[in-house]
Amino acid sequence: MECCSRLFALLKRLADSFGVSGFEDETRSLVISELEGMADELYVDRLGNVVAVRHGRNRGFKLVWDAHMDEIGFMVRHIDENGFIYFLPVGGWDPRVLPGQRVRIRTRSGGLVTGVIGVTPPHLLKREERDKVIPLERLYIDIGASSREEVEEAGIEVGSPIDLDRGAVRLLGSRVTGKAFDDRVGLAVLIEAFRMLDGEQEPTVYLVASTQEEVGPKGARVAAQWIQPHAAIAVDVTAANDVPEAPERERVALLGRGPVLKLADGYAASGLIASRPLLELLRETAEREGIPYQLSILPRGTTDASEIQLAGPGVPAVVVAVATRYLHSPVELLDLKDAEAAARLIAAATKRMTMRWYLEKLETRRLK
Repeated sequence: MECCSRLFALLKRLADSFGVSGFEDETRSLVISELEGMADELYVDRLGNVVAVRHGRNRGFKLVWDAHMDEIGFMVRHIDENGFIYFLPVGGWDPRVLPGQRVRIRTRSGGLVTGVIGVTPPHLLKREERDKVIPLERLYIDIGASSREEVEEAGIEVGSPIDLDRGAVRLLGSRVTGKAFDDRVGLAVLIEAFRMLDGEQEPTVYLVASTQEEVGPKGARVAAQWIQPHAAIAVDVTAANDVPEAPERERVALLGRGPVLKLADGYAASGLIASRPLLELLRETAEREGIPYQLSILPRGTTDASEIQLAGPGVPAVVVAVATRYLHSPVELLDLKDAEAAARLIAAATKRMTMRWYLEKLETRRLK
């Protein structure tokens, strides 16, 4: 459990940080501090992506590892005269989980103000409203202020970003829960895998901690166009629907059964169909290393890989995912053993990747 303890400590630092899409500064600083002692080169690009480079024996053979830094959150849209704050979602939320949550609002100076998400009390609702989900636009945040002026004096204004005030904690065994595991666990996995490299791998690895995935894979798009990699492995979460009342056919991934290799995801126009050679390399590596793994198809939702694959002349891409319950909620839940196994799998597969293999399996072939 030593590795899981270290991994949880890293995941907690990342997940507890404030990093709503477009406001990833705090998370970015943590990522940089973790990588600067291991990277041969370290960059922050114009969109705020962190790119850490670990040279391999072939500097011209470029492999991207990607995970996104940002988390879903909210943004202030209106402050009423009594000091109640109305907000818009940044990324996809289920309004059922929001009433009663504690939040943090980042001020213009970078400070954090605590508030709670309030809702009309049940005794003021009409009978027909009591069993219905309250729409997000009717929710508000109460910071304890009595006027708009008091809110503004606290440094809060229209456009101020908001995240949930939830810290990651351990549950039984190797299970943990917290906010923003999507995709701070992906960052933790790749940082651990980066630590496992010894510079003897053939490809040069570009670890990309990308921005603004939750509002469209914008950071990954820019990073991939700049790097022009030969191949890519993205790490993200995927739905673990192994919960009561979920039909068996919907249980696309299970906690504790190892990393998830996604065969396909998203809708036809926006998702990813995994590169078959990369997928087979990962499967063969897992079997050789004794790492359990799962295969999954998720028809809804996609990852940075779907955008990375379209860079330049095309980038063969695959997704290694960590099964997670209660996605896009304050209490996402996963198994650290799955994350640890994902790190080992990615590092081992990277060490087996050669330019000869790439030229045989993935390079553009002239037929005439």
